[in-house]
Amino acid sequence: MTQPVFRFAPSPNGRLHLGHAFSALENARLAARFGGRLLLRIEDIDTTRCRPELEAALVDDLAWLGLPFEPDPVRQSERFPVYEAAAAGLRARGLLYPCACSRKEIAAAIAAREAETGRPWPRDPDGAPLYPGTCRGRDPDAVLAEAAREGRPVAWRLDIGRALAAAPGPHLYQRFAEDDATETVSADPARWGDVVLVRKETPTSYHLAVVVDDAAQAVTHVVRGRDLEAATDLHVLLQRLLGLPTPLYRHHGLVRDEAGAKLAKSLGSRPLAELREAGWSPQDVRAALAGAAPSSD
Repeated sequence: MTQPVFRFAPSPNGRLHLGHAFSALENARLAARFGGRLLLRIEDIDTTRCRPELEAALVDDLAWLGLPFEPDPVRQSERFPVYEAAAAGLRARGLLYPCACSRKEIAAAIAAREAETGRPWPRDPDGAPLYPGTCRGRDPDAVLAEAAREGRPVAWRLDIGRALAAAPGPHLYQRFAEDDATETVSADPARWGDVVLVRKETPTSYHLAVVVDDAAQAVTHVVRGRDLEAATDLHVLLQRLLGLPTPLYRHHGLVRDEAGAKLAKSLGSRPLAELREAGWSPQDVRAALAGAAPSSD
């Protein structure tokens, strides 16, 4: 039997908080439960916000918690050529198209459609308006040439219609439980629309990089927050398109603050380092999370 492989994949764009600690501890607990390996991946494709000192800080926080990660974590910033190759393969099959639209132009196009139809524009599971397809169907060379003349950066979007034709449904994945039992989940990647797979400022996106790296690291069990559960629909489609295996998934609930909001770096949630400075021990962290542990699938 293949040994299970788990991974925890933080981004060094801020300090880790209790929500990260819960996810890391949950991965470590389940890896021990199933006799699996525990990997650390540094998801630092956002080179403008991710910094070496923040990576060193998160590694220090995880070591303080006493988590048994294997050495030499993968850094996504060192794997851009791998993601570029995956995107090139999709591009060669006509599944990606260039898009130079600005956020302002996209918002204006959506507002015009809403005014014309009198109905709200559809949104993706994260609440963002679906891309209205402005550049879809245009000649890719013309879009690229025009963008070059105007000095505009270009993103590459997945043509969801063509992608679903290339990998028709049903799109299924397995959710695993504490006792290793699984249940089949039906995914709906269409609800994400024409997502960006290659960003304007970096040669990949979270969605593309995560499925490529899970396969490269032979990850068998993905344990992450429920806020990423809907993204699994898109990941299952990309795995099909790229000929990659689909891991088992488990999405845990989110640690929330006193007001009921999920913890987030962008909201200034109290970092682990501050708790350490206030005298917390790793055992205190575990006790706090056990007392208000989010339920999992």
